Amino acid sequence: MSDHGFSPGPGPTPVAAFPANADLPVDVVVYGPDIPDESALRLLGPTEGKRLLVLGAGRGHTAVALAAQGAHVIVVDVHHDRLEEARRLADAHEVKLELHHGDLAELAFVRADTIDGAVSVHELGRLDDLDRVLRQVNRVLRTGSALVASFPHPASLMLDDSEPGPPRVVRPYNDRSSRVVGDVRVHPRTIAELFVSFGRANFRVDTLLEPPVEHDEPSPFWSETMTLVPATVVVRGRKDGI
Repeated sequence: MSDHGFSPGPGPTPVAAFPANADLPVDVVVYGPDIPDESALRLLGPTEGKRLLVLGAGRGHTAVALAAQGAHVIVVDVHHDRLEEARRLADAHEVKLELHHGDLAELAFVRADTIDGAVSVHELGRLDDLDRVLRQVNRVLRTGSALVASFPHPASLMLDDSEPGPPRVVRPYNDRSSRVVGDVRVHPRTIAELFVSFGRANFRVDTLLEPPVEHDEPSPFWSETMTLVPATVVVRGRKDGI
């Protein structure tokens, strides 16, 4: 069982459960399964010497990758076990992380305008109140800095390929009801809703990507739906001056 509590069945691991069961590198940020990573997308810019906030520990790979590049990395997660897994991974690779247990919207321990960048991999899609988190992240970021966040693509959440045969459409694109994947609850949002949420929190969205899948070494998440619709959407919102 992964740190997300998802027990895979005979089929692929659902993308919404990422990064559960993912064997990720610790030298580059990976935004989703079977898509180009940060070395190709180049969304973060130089990270050495930067103070970076990671929202959601995952299994620790994102935070360790950034720390290995010379960043001071602050990780926030509501789950003790994920923070401990991140700590163990950091120790194994001899890097330091600043770990904080708590809600992703509770960033009072971070002073305003002191963070050089923020990253979240598939974590914000599990939040009911996305706007509250985005407002807090905007508060702590320096002017001109960015939040880069990936989400399960809302089109992929429409499809079910757990049964033999072509994937079935099981929900409307704009269905806002949450979906349970293993023990992870996902809150689908359309592309337009993501754009509006970032704007309400005073982020200027300067990049919105629906990366194509890569087929060289398929992950446990690979499924036929990835040939039909994007699996991950990546948004970069920049905090501009008033």
